[in-house]
Amino acid sequence: MCWSCSASRRGGVSHGTARGCAAAAVATLTLSAPLLCSSAEPTAPKYAAGATVFQANCAVCHGQNGAGTPSLAPPLTSYPARYAASAEGRRQLAVTVLYGMFGEVVVEEKHYNFKMPDFTRLDDAALAAVLNFVVFDLARAAQSTKPLTAEEIAAERRQPMDGAAVRERRAGVLAALGL
Repeated sequence: MCWSCSASRRGGVSHGTARGCAAAAVATLTLSAPLLCSSAEPTAPKYAAGATVFQANCAVCHGQNGAGTPSLAPPLTSYPARYAASAEGRRQLAVTVLYGMFGEVVVEEKHYNFKMPDFTRLDDAALAAVLNFVVFDLARAAQSTKPLTAEEIAAERRQPMDGAAVRERRAGVLAALGL
């Protein structure tokens, strides 16, 4: 059966050659693809303000969808949701965006070695919004997870650290979470 014209090749009607049938199939797919895709609209992010901050500051390294860049920047699609479920993990999220992090990290058995810049220039509300976008829209945290607040970011801002200390702290958080 040729699905592009609904004719049976053995039953009498034929395109004449396999090439003709394949060409008809490609033409059918090409013409129908926009129709098939046009009904599926992308889901609006729950944290739209955070998505804007993410695209302006984070996507260049972590990718528009948070999937990361091989060997450079890790994906943000799993660990942040796990971090957000614990007090120490939430602190780690805050200090990471505030003070950056550098050196090798391993995420899901893949190695990344980068220098994430600090984002202390952004206000606490913007940092909470971008973290909530990452945690809920990209990493798909459970609805029972509490969103991060500007107050949590402000508390960590009062205790500055450098990117190496952030990375060292991360190792402890990972161990506590069993990751």
